[in-house]
Amino acid sequence: MNKRVVVTGTGVISPVGNDVKTYWDSLLAGVCGIDFIRSIPTDDLPVKIAGEVRDFNPADYEIEAPFARKQDRFTTFAVAAAWQAVRESGLDSSEGGNIDPFRYGVYVGSGIGGFATQVRETEKILTEGARWVSPLFIPTMIANIAAGNIAIRNKAYGPCLPVVTACATSTHAIGEAYRAIRHGYADAIIAGGSEAAVIPLAVAGFANAKALSRSEDPKYASLPFNRNRGGFVLAEGAAMLMLEEYEHAIARGAEILAEVCGYGNTCDAYHVTAPRPDGTTQAAAIRQALDEAGYGSDDVLYINAHGTGTALNDPAETLAFKLALGEDAYKAHISSTKGATGHLLGAAGAVEAVASVLALKNGIVPPTINLDEADPECDLDYTPDIPVKAPLTIAISDSLGFGGHNGCVAFRKYKV
Repeated sequence: MNKRVVVTGTGVISPVGNDVKTYWDSLLAGVCGIDFIRSIPTDDLPVKIAGEVRDFNPADYEIEAPFARKQDRFTTFAVAAAWQAVRESGLDSSEGGNIDPFRYGVYVGSGIGGFATQVRETEKILTEGARWVSPLFIPTMIANIAAGNIAIRNKAYGPCLPVVTACATSTHAIGEAYRAIRHGYADAIIAGGSEAAVIPLAVAGFANAKALSRSEDPKYASLPFNRNRGGFVLAEGAAMLMLEEYEHAIARGAEILAEVCGYGNTCDAYHVTAPRPDGTTQAAAIRQALDEAGYGSDDVLYINAHGTGTALNDPAETLAFKLALGEDAYKAHISSTKGATGHLLGAAGAVEAVASVLALKNGIVPPTINLDEADPECDLDYTPDIPVKAPLTIAISDSLGFGGHNGCVAFRKYKV
């Protein structure tokens, strides 16, 4: 018998806020977290803007200074977001706690992992020799280490599965965690993603692949569904959702934020970076999630779009929505919060899933900021600039990653 799965906690580290309330308030207020890069020299870089995490203090999340010093930033972000989600959920796996540690899991991925660590240690071996490479290099760089550290800190002895599917990473992590709980393999799983790739090598690599916006105005650079769009804006951060089996959550009196009710996973099998232009495979993932969620035309739907602001993504994604929904696509409330945050790569799906949960809970659609000139090919309701109140009943968040990875998760407004 399939079990119900609910969300009982959330956590966010982002360019527009390092806690869930600040993040949500910023989205509704149209705050843009993109600015000129401050953390690295940019004189030789072709792009000088990004969505950086500002004013991040590990101690605010009970992260010890020695731990933070030894970790790559992507792990520290992940641990901080998980700390928030665990705290909000009220779960405790210690002796006498309210969850069996062997039924408590962590599904947290990263698109790249410890990129800054990899570059730093590579420079050491090239300039100083092998003996100077840190003994902590491997367990700091590998993409699964954020999941491992979250499990260690929360005594989660159950399934621990990092996912790496580029920009679809954390959407797939949430979806696979949902399936694990639904089919009885765990009672609760911390699910999400983290990324910290605002470094010269990443900026140069994405820019030279013609993927990044070359705008010199950081506040008008991430332009989803805008005819003036010129590429995505690199960003960093982390987000986590506490997924929990419904009866387990009810038994301990947890506050339920939303219900997870569907998941779709397909591959374009088309091109390493470009999305399939006919939208068929992307639409299939969306349809899988909606069908499993029991979507009907009487539902009031919110879609948090992948919406990267690249030339190829936005029209292909628009077409996918039309294929998946038919005429219902024109009445759906849609937005891309990447206009505010930039593109968090492997963390994007999770930070956008949190926005989807909050949209359902509060009955408010966050806007797509800077949508002053809609692309004629992107002719759906993309909620330009101003949040919209709506009696939302269902929300989906979709993500499309390099390699053709498509993921979509569906949430329903919680009803007792």
